[in-house]
Amino acid sequence: MTALDVDLSRLAVNTIRTLSIDAVQKANSGHPGLPLGAAPMAYVLWQHHLKHDPRQPHWPDRDRFVLSAGHGSMLLYSLLHLAGYAVSLDDLRAFRQWGSNTPGHPEWHVTPGVEATTGPLGQGTANAVGMAIAERYLATLFNRPGHTIVDHYTYALVSDGDVMEGIAAEAASLAGHLGLGKLIYLYDANDITLDGPLSLAFSEDVAARYAACGWQVLHVADGDRDYAALDRAIAEAKADPARPSMIIVRTTIGFGSPKKQGTAAAHGSPLGPDEVKATKVALGWDPEAQFHVPDAVRAYMGAAVTRGEAAHAAWRERFAAWRAAHPELATLWDRAWAGELPDGWDAALPAWKAGESVATRVASGKIMAALAKAVPWLLGGDADLGGSTKTLVPGGDYDRTGAGRNLRFGVREHAMGSICNGMAYHGAIKPFASTFFVFSDYMRPAVRIAALNGQGVVYVWTHDSIGLGEDGPTHQPVEHLASLRAMPNLAVFRPADANETVVAWKVALTRKGPTALVLSRQDLPVVAAAGAPGAERGGYVVADSAGAKVVLIGTGSEVSLALEARAQLEAAGVPARVVSLPCWELFAEQDAAWRASVLPPGVPRVAVEAGATFGWERWTGDTGAVVGLDRFGASAPGEVLLDKLGVSVAAVVAAARRVAGA
Repeated sequence: MTALDVDLSRLAVNTIRTLSIDAVQKANSGHPGLPLGAAPMAYVLWQHHLKHDPRQPHWPDRDRFVLSAGHGSMLLYSLLHLAGYAVSLDDLRAFRQWGSNTPGHPEWHVTPGVEATTGPLGQGTANAVGMAIAERYLATLFNRPGHTIVDHYTYALVSDGDVMEGIAAEAASLAGHLGLGKLIYLYDANDITLDGPLSLAFSEDVAARYAACGWQVLHVADGDRDYAALDRAIAEAKADPARPSMIIVRTTIGFGSPKKQGTAAAHGSPLGPDEVKATKVALGWDPEAQFHVPDAVRAYMGAAVTRGEAAHAAWRERFAAWRAAHPELATLWDRAWAGELPDGWDAALPAWKAGESVATRVASGKIMAALAKAVPWLLGGDADLGGSTKTLVPGGDYDRTGAGRNLRFGVREHAMGSICNGMAYHGAIKPFASTFFVFSDYMRPAVRIAALNGQGVVYVWTHDSIGLGEDGPTHQPVEHLASLRAMPNLAVFRPADANETVVAWKVALTRKGPTALVLSRQDLPVVAAAGAPGAERGGYVVADSAGAKVVLIGTGSEVSLALEARAQLEAAGVPARVVSLPCWELFAEQDAAWRASVLPPGVPRVAVEAGATFGWERWTGDTGAVVGLDRFGASAPGEVLLDKLGVSVAAVVAAARRVAGA
């Protein structure tokens, strides 16, 4: 970098800093410390290395930038504005306000140029790993000799708080194991947290940790001023194709603030009007100028538009040549990026006949094998449980070349969830993640972010109830169905049998939001016809009687139990209807006429489910009853547990007779 570049760079960096502190001050809310300290590293990356097209922010082969330290969102919004994205000065002035596209933490579905929703610390570190995995897989799937159309980097700006989170350690371990050479972290190492010095809670050698995980570790001693060193470090990171890179950048939180720099006071509160002015003076800025962008900076950083258009145009030429040479691949590419499915994707799905008995996890495995052949961008894995969850699809393990369909996440559930989010953010991937249902607790923060963003991640959660048996209460989910059903935009599908599991997978692959498939360990009788007509609507009638005096509602393994109870009630002269309600969310979306046709008003209802009863009153009403489990399980064979804890045919029959007055 020349001397002139350094002068202009300093002016650009200070523009980023002052825009950020002006927005935080105007909102009287936010985090000024990170933008003031991290502006140089972000500027060098965006101005000298990041491949992107501000006018076409969804260009598939762009580099990805994840601000894992999402509390410093004004740093990103300032960069987006100066680089020419559709983020105006008025948007910066509306920071953290109702209806603005500059919310308090970056949101993927709100702001053009934001690649991931971040803020809960550590999430972005794993999202970036997922993006790098997706890039490598898609390169293997689509690139051909002489035709490279997938070739980009993933960058993440991470903080002290990020690297303290357990998810970051999980993600770093897997990234090093996979040798994700196009993944680069810039670590804003300012040694300050919200409560005070980092040393209050954190004294480990981060460099040694990442090196031990197989990362290239680089250092920049003066991240506040040494732009040339930042440039060299990023170039060196890009030059290592075999290892992910961690660039540890020593910075000063709140740089330039006379009273607050280097202290926790700069972290999470506005500087205050007087300190904003004092900071501007220290940076050589007009203290009275607000939201000011010098013309030289506007032109210099705005050149990202021209660079991006040129890079994008060159890629389009390569892409056109590739499309002409490989038209069948191009059709798949178009479908993958549009979020569509190939023609005939569901033509070879299996079906089961009445009288068969099969665990829904086993049925799911057979379904996945068929889907994997039809949908080459179905990619995911399990938390060291693939043999139990039946989620190992043919095609081998994902390796350092990007080949293979099975991601071996290891015992890293939280990172697994967020890595799958990262693959979904990247695009052209349909990700899935699998573990035992009880361990969905370890994934919950990632599941919540997927639901918030409408990401179509598929969760395959098996061993769905106390019916799993001898492993005992630590492994037996009880409250999990109720808890996850409370999460907006997550479809929780607990199929009654193998044929309903087919429908569940079809729903999962066509929904815009995330879907949880909650599957049994134990064999279940086939009770639904092939295709399970009505299951796609979330609830339907499995068996009926004229003049039914009671409706029995079940999910999963309890649908067959309800059918047994119906047989006893019919024999006793109490006609009953049995309803399978595998997905509350889909059922609630149906029109009132459909819901009434399934659950007729005025007919008392009994619900049965081997889980917490909380929430079932929504469907049973005040006059109904719920047979469930409001305690933890125990270690014993599954059929013994279900009987001892009252999830039984006898209990359903008794409840039905009571509510029906029979």
